[in-house]
Amino acid sequence: MNASAFTGKRIRLAVFDPERDSEKMARWNQNSQYQQLLDSGPSNLFTPAQIKEWIEKHYDEIYNFSIRLLDDDRMVGIVDLSGFDWTAGNAWVGIGIGEPDLWGKGYGTEAMHLILRFAFEELNLKRVSLTVFEYNERAYQSYKKTGFREEGRLRQWLQRGGERYDLIFMGVLRDEWEECYRRYLMEQT
Repeated sequence: MNASAFTGKRIRLAVFDPERDSEKMARWNQNSQYQQLLDSGPSNLFTPAQIKEWIEKHYDEIYNFSIRLLDDDRMVGIVDLSGFDWTAGNAWVGIGIGEPDLWGKGYGTEAMHLILRFAFEELNLKRVSLTVFEYNERAYQSYKKTGFREEGRLRQWLQRGGERYDLIFMGVLRDEWEECYRRYLMEQT
């Protein structure tokens, strides 16, 4: 596959290297705010060895990438495709920008376009799905920019800080992403 398919204007997707990247993921995992954006369960602290072991155990089931800045190759997040139904052409995507100082800067949107390009153009998928918590408005808006549409909600599914929040299901079809991607590329020039 052409390396440029994994390279955007400011970031690139790289193969997740458990030896090199697990320590940074373990550090992010200790940030409760980061965890609450990605997971509904209680906070768990994982060591680099535990993260490495999990990644290696699920290596054949997941396309797992680190998100790296082009200017200094610093790992700033992760993105993965999993839960494949190859017959139907479906998968699930997950993404997290681990560096809080980079939240809201568009790196997640750029990474999502790259992983969707891989999903639709290289893996020939028909649709990609994800879930997002109602309180994660920044992510919700980012997903909409890449073509995702809200498809349903589990109302009051999660409790955080004494409040109840919905779990939102979103999906994007290949043609919906292509339309958004064309607009995105035009904005980048």
